[in-house]
Amino acid sequence: MPSFDIASKVDLQTLDNAVNVVKKEITNRFDFKGAHVVIDLNKKDFKLNLEADSEMKLEQITDVLISRSIKQGLAAEIYDLSKEAYASGKVTKKEVIVRNGIKQEDAKKIVKLIKDAGLKVQAAIMDDIIRVSGKKIDDLQEVIQASKGWNLGLALQFVNMKS
Repeated sequence: MPSFDIASKVDLQTLDNAVNVVKKEITNRFDFKGAHVVIDLNKKDFKLNLEADSEMKLEQITDVLISRSIKQGLAAEIYDLSKEAYASGKVTKKEVIVRNGIKQEDAKKIVKLIKDAGLKVQAAIMDDIIRVSGKKIDDLQEVIQASKGWNLGLALQFVNMKS
């Protein structure tokens, strides 16, 4: 029976490369000369800690981070920018969480969307991936096409296609 997996994985090496490119670009920019800037990637927890002199500079760092990540092949949706920046002494700090894997509630939404599409496929949640299986590969390809129209705020990859 043909199947494929829906995943939301972030390649740690590509993420690290994107962060290093951002660090290099920020240190070379004229408007950041002499400014306090810290961009730290916690590889274990998939978190970015950003520090700058002002909230405006933090927003500029975030914009550069997203644009450089897209150029590295990472989707902009991997960054959870919902946490607000906070002042800590003379600097402004912000914690950006990198979404790696599909959370249980998001997985349930995806399975419900697949079932509501009325296609002849079965979807099963397996830890942080969703396995979709059906009798025909055409049905699976219809699921992939339909999922590109869903606005979930997740960077989805379709991997492990088996026929």
